[in-house]
Amino acid sequence: MSVCRICQQRSRLVSQAVGVCKQCILADSEAARCILAEAHRRSRTRFALPAVPPRDPTGRRCNRCSNVCRIAPGSTGYCGIRQATDNRITGGDAAGASVSWYYDPLPTNCVADWVCPASTAAGYPQFTDTKGAEHGYYNLAVFYEACSFDCLFCQNWHFKDRQFGQATRSATDLARAVTDRTRCICFFGGDPACQIEHALAAAEYALDECQGKILRICWETNGSVARQYLKQMLQLSLASGGCIKFDLKAWDECLHRALCGVSNRRTLKNFAFASRLVAERRDPPLLVAATLLVPGYVEADQVSKIAQFIARLDPDIPYALLAFHPDFEMIDLPATSRQQALECLAAARQAGLTRVRIGNQHLLH
Repeated sequence: MSVCRICQQRSRLVSQAVGVCKQCILADSEAARCILAEAHRRSRTRFALPAVPPRDPTGRRCNRCSNVCRIAPGSTGYCGIRQATDNRITGGDAAGASVSWYYDPLPTNCVADWVCPASTAAGYPQFTDTKGAEHGYYNLAVFYEACSFDCLFCQNWHFKDRQFGQATRSATDLARAVTDRTRCICFFGGDPACQIEHALAAAEYALDECQGKILRICWETNGSVARQYLKQMLQLSLASGGCIKFDLKAWDECLHRALCGVSNRRTLKNFAFASRLVAERRDPPLLVAATLLVPGYVEADQVSKIAQFIARLDPDIPYALLAFHPDFEMIDLPATSRQQALECLAAARQAGLTRVRIGNQHLLH
């Protein structure tokens, strides 16, 4: 049981790492903002990361993501991978990125597996030659070791333990990892936004080498990437039969800042922009949304608002509700309950969405 430092509420659904209950976060008081800022500063200090996106007035501007850092020479951006010199910003381009990859047998536990050619008949025969799971083939899972958000519930936080940018691989190195048994590449992390030039170059190299073969390009992202790069990501996925999966972590901006350190305004605008292309290829779907159901924080009220937003854009956009398990700074919270998941599922359907599912059901309690 933890206590909210604002209202003194005691609950198992108040994370000690956050220090504030959802109701007080949504009230958005100055006291709550200070406590939450300190929570992120404390978490990031242990990994030698900037507490907030740097805003040095004489620094060099990085435009890869929504943080738009101004980085002083010799310093790094919020992501920890972008570094400023006297002349330019380096890190995460085609020459080298902090990245790793592995071969994930298909069908795999992907956010979009229920609407994807790797697991279903979606896209047959243009984007898959099977009317079911692509057994015997692989997804090349590409993990970028940097992120533009600071989610206190991060499920993939372990990359922060490594030295950013110490060991890099080129985009051509990554492209060469594609084999005759590779059916799709999924860029995730962390988040590919921080090293997006590397990811785009690798995808283009791989597609050039695989002309006439099935190779879908997919992305799993927090949606913070700059619009110029998002357009390229969408075109690569649209042409290849892949998809772009947006993590919509919360609706209210103050709650998003509390949990993820930064704003979600760019994410929502980018999602709306991406939705304009949905009608160009409905099978398989180009755009997929997902929300992690964090007990005490991301519940039916947030899901309802997110789902209404998606439904206004296109009610057929697939939406996955993902079960949370305790991790990183929010290890004191329980896993998502079945009741919470079912309430969120009902809220999403009531908002008008036609394709909603609960993912990671084995984690529900």
